[in-house]
Amino acid sequence: MRARDKAAVSALRATLAALDNAEAVPVDEAALRGLALEQSPVGAGATEAARRELSEDSVADIVRAEATERLEAAARLTAPAHADRVARLRAEAAVLLRLLDGRTIP
Repeated sequence: MRARDKAAVSALRATLAALDNAEAVPVDEAALRGLALEQSPVGAGATEAARRELSEDSVADIVRAEATERLEAAARLTAPAHADRVARLRAEAAVLLRLLDGRTIP
């Protein structure tokens, strides 16, 4: 990707973060609080949890939601002073929608 395409970089970074969040597993905080210090897991990877595997449809839904979020935000910005921000939001949404059209999502 060209370094000049700031809209694409911004959209892809935010979408990757959303995908990363969707793969996270919930932490059972009650179980963590109940452990005494000597019962705490020790060692490299002792507290690691497997991440969720997202289906291709789930990934597409998240990407579509990110694009929709940008288009809705652009629609809410009606003042002429926000024209640059609106253009950037629409460009970011277009990048994400092109990904969905080509189904280049891993």
